[in-house]
Amino acid sequence: MSIIFHHAPMSSAGPVAWALAELAVPHERVLVDLEAGDQRKPEFLKLNPNGKVPTLVVDGVPMFEALAINLFLGDRFGVEKKLWPSVDDPARLQAMAWSTWAYVTLGAALRGFVLTSSDRFGLRDEAHADFQRKELAALFAIVDAHLADRPYMLGEAFSLADLIVASVIGYAAMIGAPVASHARVTDWLARCQARPSLHASMA
Repeated sequence: MSIIFHHAPMSSAGPVAWALAELAVPHERVLVDLEAGDQRKPEFLKLNPNGKVPTLVVDGVPMFEALAINLFLGDRFGVEKKLWPSVDDPARLQAMAWSTWAYVTLGAALRGFVLTSSDRFGLRDEAHADFQRKELAALFAIVDAHLADRPYMLGEAFSLADLIVASVIGYAAMIGAPVASHARVTDWLARCQARPSLHASMA
């Protein structure tokens, strides 16, 4: 299988780079220079019409969106390595639910927080930013409660579900979302971020 990973540092490609390292998937890396506008070149837009990273090309067939790519990697490589539940494993239902929750439910709240809490987009609004902080705190409380009787999202062992959720919550912590007030989430995030694969993916 030929896998080509189009990426850029400090971007949404990070979770895919982490998953490829965690799963030890052989692949070719292509750096997309976002500052130079590589993502807008016709040859790249043929792979990803959104003009964004990450983009994965598998045996000549391109796919985009970090969540979709990591779900594919879980199915193709994670089951064998005990890092993703198989189709007939009941844990797969939770893995799919939490992974999607991180990008959809939590992701939407984070977007609102980013838009209203900084001057970057000209939409700064302290009242709305405070509302989004409360929304985020409630979402982190859900994860905190889920981790009350287990060290990882699916139970006793780290999985790609942890990697996916931790990628989003790690970003949330980095931009100042109220993660630190949830002790179990903070401890779990530290365990996830201590994985050698994460450090290898950023080398």
